Amino acid sequence: MQALYLIISLIVILADQGLKSLIVNHWALGQVKPALPGLFSLTYLRNNGAAWNIFPGRMVFFYIISAVAIAIVLYYLFKQSPRSVLFSVGLSLVLGGIIGNLIDRIRYHYVVDMIQLDFMNFNIFNIADSAITVGIILIFIYLIFFEDKEKHD
Repeated sequence: MQALYLIISLIVILADQGLKSLIVNHWALGQVKPALPGLFSLTYLRNNGAAWNIFPGRMVFFYIISAVAIAIVLYYLFKQSPRSVLFSVGLSLVLGGIIGNLIDRIRYHYVVDMIQLDFMNFNIFNIADSAITVGIILIFIYLIFFEDKEKHD
């Protein structure tokens, strides 16, 4: 079953890196193209920090944090007593997102962001960021609503 979770992570990484490669190789920095008018546009930005560009330029810090986070996620994903599918899918999405952004940090020394929500004022992000966010939400849903039930069953 763990192989399936690694495949989910790989799909996130490939989708993330594929879109980033398209943007980096064919767009000018700052270029904007509507994708679904009124919903979102694609805007090529470079982020040399973390979420919301905090801690800009601290690449060694991000390498260390990413390595630690990957180790923790892999530990929980391959732990001898696996948790629910919901929890494991959440971990898989987080793992794929962390690796996707780490590849950027190693390759470019910044993270490529491109997804801009047109219906609200929100920071521009990428597929890896989305996977991390959705993964964390799934993990919290499991921990809040299902973990205690499974322990008592």
